[in-house]
Amino acid sequence: MSEHCHCHCHDEESHTPRNRYEEAFGKYNCHLHDEEVHAAVTRLLESKKAQYNTPEVLRELLSTVELTTLTVTDSQESVMRFTEKVNAFAEAHPDLPHLATICVYPNFAKTVSETLSVEGVEVACVSGGFPSSQTFQEIKVAETALALHEGATEIDMVLSVGAFLEGDYETCADEIAEMKAVCGEYDLKVILETGALQTAENIKRASILSIYAGADFIKTSTGKISVSATPEAAYVMCQTIKEYFQETGVRIGFKAAGGVSTVDDALTYYTIVRELLGKEWLDENLFRIGTSRLANLLVQAITGTDEKPF
Repeated sequence: MSEHCHCHCHDEESHTPRNRYEEAFGKYNCHLHDEEVHAAVTRLLESKKAQYNTPEVLRELLSTVELTTLTVTDSQESVMRFTEKVNAFAEAHPDLPHLATICVYPNFAKTVSETLSVEGVEVACVSGGFPSSQTFQEIKVAETALALHEGATEIDMVLSVGAFLEGDYETCADEIAEMKAVCGEYDLKVILETGALQTAENIKRASILSIYAGADFIKTSTGKISVSATPEAAYVMCQTIKEYFQETGVRIGFKAAGGVSTVDDALTYYTIVRELLGKEWLDENLFRIGTSRLANLLVQAITGTDEKPF
């Protein structure tokens, strides 16, 4: 674990690696039942969601959007045009919030950083063998360092899900800690790939491990497997963030990504964050939505037009 780790799990030299993380899990209720989580999310959304479908909330949601392009056809020219759309939107709509982030592959960090002219929009890069995390740790570190050198201001990495499911928590946590050490002052988001974790209990444990290892944000999904973000995964992740804050006073961010494609989807995740974590999490520093489609729909809902700026 690096000096950026959120826990003190190396303080006890006598602890075995496995016990170290089991001790962290033991501070939380990890014995979750999927049916109970689903029922809790359903009750929450049925009772609270409708009240947040307001113009003010839609504007807040726009400010949390990480406009994302992660396709095989991305090129320097296409990413430049993509970024110029964000510039043009901010110039045409000074009355509306700017987006939170542009999210691209690491080799486009320089293109975005040199093209972007909107103050306050971050440059996020997926890194570390995205989307599978299946490469050498040295490659993950080098890719991340290069992305930051080229202008990235945030890094999104993927948890080593295979190692996690095998119970190799030491490998998972050390990878996150090393990546955070490379990021330094810049935010590190750890993608749990919750669809591959499958159960609420696994999602809870992966959330705890990632936070304790140094994650500044925990993120649902890559969007590259069949099951992406779900309200149930978001509920478990936000509950973990809440419990961690109650224990430590440290606020960890939450990002929903993968399949968040409608305004209604966005309102679902807004409701979960607002009701579990409170107003303090409702800004772009702690709440993000990664999407390639939602931004235009939010603009249309806010302006009442058919505009498609992105």
